[in-house]
Order: sequence, then C-alpha cells, then structure tokens
Amino acid sequence: MHEALGKTGTNELAAVPRELNLGCGLKRREACLNVDRAAPVGPDLVWDLNRYPYPLPKSRFRRIYASDVVEHLENVPDFIGNAHRLLVPDGLLEITTPHFSCANSYTNLTHRHHLGYFSFDYFTTDNELNFYSDARFEIMERQIVFQQNLLNRFVRRLANRHQSTYEQQFAWTFPAWFMIFRLRAVK
Repeated sequence: MHEALGKTGTNELAAVPRELNLGCGLKRREACLNVDRAAPVGPDLVWDLNRYPYPLPKSRFRRIYASDVVEHLENVPDFIGNAHRLLVPDGLLEITTPHFSCANSYTNLTHRHHLGYFSFDYFTTDNELNFYSDARFEIMERQIVFQQNLLNRFVRRLANRHQSTYEQQFAWTFPAWFMIFRLRAVK
C-alpha cells in the first residue's frame, strides 16, 4: 500500500477496502485496510495514529475498527475527529477498550487513558461538553463486558442497566474487563 492513500488516483482508490482496522497489531482483519505503526505486524499501511491527519481518503470507509487502541493514544478527541472524517455518513466506528476498573487498564504501561461507559458521550449532539471536537456520533450500542463466571453474569446485567451506579459505587468491588462502543457518524 501507499504511504499517502489520500492522494491516490481513482483506479488505485477503488482497490482500497471500505473497512478500516486502525491499530491492527496482530489482530488483522481480512476485509479491511489494516493500519499500524509497527511494520513487523505486517499492516497494509504503516502509520502512527498519533500523527494527524491520517493519509486516507475522506468519507471513504463504511466501518472503522479500533480494538485496544484509544487508551494508547496521545489525544482521543483528535483520533475521534479523524475517524469521523474518514467515515461515510452513517458509517460505524467500533471501539473496544479496557474499562477503567480493569487491572490491565493500569498494569499496561503504554495506556495513557482509562475510560468509562460515558467517555464517548462528549461526541454526541446532546452532550453539554461536546465542544472538544466537531465530530458528532450517535451511540448505537455500548456495553460493559466482564470475565465470565457465575457472579459476573449477575453483575454484568446490573452494570449495563444502571451504568452510573455501577461506575460510581461498585466498579472497584466488581471490576469490569472491557467495553465495546458502536458509534454512528452523524454528518
């Protein structure tokens, strides 16, 4: 792949997949353009996601995956803004990230951010603090995921029904594992 896909010709652009896997690491997706800064993992495009803007065509992608990526970045609002720029109208951004109560959120020394259930509300139209970015999304789905055991089945149901109560009162007693967000680009 080219270093600057945003400057490719029409014929070359037709070959670019319509799905994007940002920060792919070892989790390559076959139907996607896989992007990572680490050349040894074999991405289609070697690019540091902390460098903006991304060298990819605007409004090109139907779906962007960011699995275990945002917690490592220098600036989450810039990342979200760039993902929004790359998505087609109504395109989906799927983010997987550790919940702040997960021990791995703090154990991994490369994590810069510790996120919660409401972290991406800042990019919705109705949030009073949405001035960090012009990018707007509708939250289609979000869930807190727990390691599987009998107790956590019960805790998972309560945490996903009463998110504020869980995060404010029970997250440190019954730590979550990770979260999944599916955000629809509003353009």
